[in-house]
Amino acid sequence: MDSSDSKATLSFTNGKPSVELPVYKGTIGPDVVDIRKLYAQTGMFTYDPGFLSTGSCSSSITFINGEKGELLYRGYPIEQLAAKKDFLDVCYLLLNGELPNAEESKQFHHLVSEHTMVHEQMQYFLRGFRRDAHPMAVLTGLVGALSAFYHDSTDIHNAEHRHIAAIRMIAKMPTLVAMAYKYGIGQPYMYPRNDLSYAGNFLRMMFGNPCEDYKVNPVFEKALDRIFILHADHEQNASASTVRLCGSSGTNPFAAIAAGVACLWGPAHGGANEACLNMLRRIQADGGIAKLGEFIAKVKDKNSGVRLMGFGHRVYKNFDPRAKIMQATAAEVLAEMGHKKDPLFDLAQALAKIALEDDYFVQRKLYPNVDFYSGIVEHAIGIPSNLFTGIFALARTVGWVAQLNEMIADPEYHIGRPRQLYTGHARRDVA
Repeated sequence: MDSSDSKATLSFTNGKPSVELPVYKGTIGPDVVDIRKLYAQTGMFTYDPGFLSTGSCSSSITFINGEKGELLYRGYPIEQLAAKKDFLDVCYLLLNGELPNAEESKQFHHLVSEHTMVHEQMQYFLRGFRRDAHPMAVLTGLVGALSAFYHDSTDIHNAEHRHIAAIRMIAKMPTLVAMAYKYGIGQPYMYPRNDLSYAGNFLRMMFGNPCEDYKVNPVFEKALDRIFILHADHEQNASASTVRLCGSSGTNPFAAIAAGVACLWGPAHGGANEACLNMLRRIQADGGIAKLGEFIAKVKDKNSGVRLMGFGHRVYKNFDPRAKIMQATAAEVLAEMGHKKDPLFDLAQALAKIALEDDYFVQRKLYPNVDFYSGIVEHAIGIPSNLFTGIFALARTVGWVAQLNEMIADPEYHIGRPRQLYTGHARRDVA
């Protein structure tokens, strides 16, 4: 963060003296006005519900240019990473700032694979949940419980503890997600296999059983690895901000990540791809492509209450770069399955075509986002829709850890303490 020669001058119409505020320039992206001394100088706070115009931190991890539809991890375009690297190499990048060389990659892959198993007593903890519990409810509890099983790495201010906790969470999250799935359907858990890739191991734990060998489909393996890469981090979104705010109190890393999992569960955040697939299923049940025009008409009618899921993005005002990658991945997966005429994918394609050509959607820049296609891919692989957000949490764990580590190492970090505009009663006395 570099100081600029320019200053922002805040003037008042009530006679108060003007205040000069420093302006900082990032590497790329908008400049920021430093308002940290505003209250001391003026007795006033800023007001920004949702923090939509507030930079809560300085970060060197991820950059998004919403106007151009650009996403960079440590400066590398997401398209290049998805095409040339696997998920664990991207994890190394997010955690360490640079891509690994061949030896570093080998060592990191081996390190993660050594920590894929979870404590056996986690199974007994899991049995306390109802079988029909939502997987995200289960996962929130399991991740939070890690601090009870691995309390040798819970000091967030100890760099070695944070490193151990990071590797443990990245390695064990696929195991926990698969355990939650198996528990819900009443099947035996599958222990991880360290000779498989990160994505391949997860597929086996999800769909394998002790009765027979499970052969990993390389097309599905690649597709899932790509989903993990695309969801690994996304700047200061709600769940990343939750992890930072939770971690700022000094709580242990497992608890901070559990808070991120809980935040991600919301349908406006990580639950969007599940909501998208459910929307497509409703359209299909109501007549499919033949009735798509009626559905679009309801979407345009503000009084209908019908929402178009999987289109548009709070940050991207152009095409979501991740959506382009997932669109191609969806075609590859469905071709592998021989389901080129999959009704849901055909319906999704028809809906996307309308949205890209209809002035109503074009003017509002409602392009298909990553949730629109990732739900189709996961559905085709066989992942149930109520587990979609769990897959998202699995992938995003490394981003949360990277954000948490960056915050703790930042000399300017303080416990988070947002302010408010109070609109309640003034002081009054009890009669």
